[in-house]
Amino acid sequence: MSTIQIFDPALCCSTGVCGVDVDQSLVNFSADVDWARQNGIPIQRFNLSQEPMAFAVNAKVKIFLQTEGEKGLPLILVDGEVALAGRYPARAELARWAGVTVATDQAPAETGGCSGSSCC
Repeated sequence: MSTIQIFDPALCCSTGVCGVDVDQSLVNFSADVDWARQNGIPIQRFNLSQEPMAFAVNAKVKIFLQTEGEKGLPLILVDGEVALAGRYPARAELARWAGVTVATDQAPAETGGCSGSSCC
């Protein structure tokens, strides 16, 4: 099974699903990451504001940031190779990269974000 690494832009917390004005794409992606982990898919997320060294020590990520800047994030690596940049992958993409079949009844969950100003 492939290892998936997500290099997020600077977010307020590890998922970006916090505060009162939550980006729906982050809510959907957070649900997809939970689904992936529940299905045994090895997936890691790195937040630029909380884990800058993860960006600095990975040569591909470092070069990407030097050429594209933070505006090019998120950056997704699959087995160390660039698979996607500039948007979050859909659940089907995560499954395909990991070699997992997605049932049609496993659509992304509709979940709300956190309320208040503290992170989840």
